[in-house]
Amino acid sequence: MARDMVTVKDACEAYLREKPGSIAEGVFRRHVYDDPIAKVKLEKLRRHHLRAWRKRLEQAPALVTRTKESDKKRMKERSKSTVNRDMVPLRAALGMVLKPGSPNTDAAWQEALRPFKGADKRRELYLDRDERKKLIDATCDEAQPFVKALCLLPLRPGALAGLTVRDFDKRTRALTVGKDKNGNPRQLTMPPKIAAFFEAQVQDKLPTASIFARAGGEAWNKDAWKYPIKDAVKAAGLPSAASAYTLRHSVITDLIRARLPILTVAQLSGTSVAMIEKHYGHLVRDDAEEALASIAI
Repeated sequence: MARDMVTVKDACEAYLREKPGSIAEGVFRRHVYDDPIAKVKLEKLRRHHLRAWRKRLEQAPALVTRTKESDKKRMKERSKSTVNRDMVPLRAALGMVLKPGSPNTDAAWQEALRPFKGADKRRELYLDRDERKKLIDATCDEAQPFVKALCLLPLRPGALAGLTVRDFDKRTRALTVGKDKNGNPRQLTMPPKIAAFFEAQVQDKLPTASIFARAGGEAWNKDAWKYPIKDAVKAAGLPSAASAYTLRHSVITDLIRARLPILTVAQLSGTSVAMIEKHYGHLVRDDAEEALASIAI
């Protein structure tokens, strides 16, 4: 452990330097830095500290939305799946600097951050290609390229927003995805039609510029893309729950339905085979049933 890494807050800041990401940064800002856990020294961190932090996290209301017309916030009770997601960055930050404690002892800090079982449901809302086309057409000019890219590739919105011009090689049609949830860079070779779209986006931009930038040149982020998408969903007459992640889910669903091997889908989308099987395995089973039905005598 580095000498200047003394507290839980220090560990979180070191984690962000190693693996920068808006999701972890947001969780630390909202639930760690101003919480008593932040000042606890790493060498004295115990399971009861994290149990108390987790209880405060569970009791903290979750933000539903904020209207554009005002700063008024709408809150709801934090769900178990939300608690699971919000614990991930802290668990990862502490895991980088602390060894797991002996099971069933107060030194076992990791036990307090175990996720709720069965809380993470698979995404059910799906938009077909015609619906996604309607959404693109209804999106404002500023956000339209970003939304269209979400409809073309199975990328997380944050990973797409983090792409810079130098990540795209127009000669080989290769796109390198570096800033993503799993932290491991991966390369996608795109078909000519999608590559042509990306080539149009990078034209006349510096290598360090965002491929999908806002009107002022800033990169997109969660707070920026949710309103244009929300407006487009309403204008297109689509289900109100549709979001940026709905597009990723829909693209992955189509890839599975096209009978692309699960391993390939996992590699393209930057997730594990286990996660694809967990959330999309039912589609594979349905296809298997159809295949068996087609050869029935």
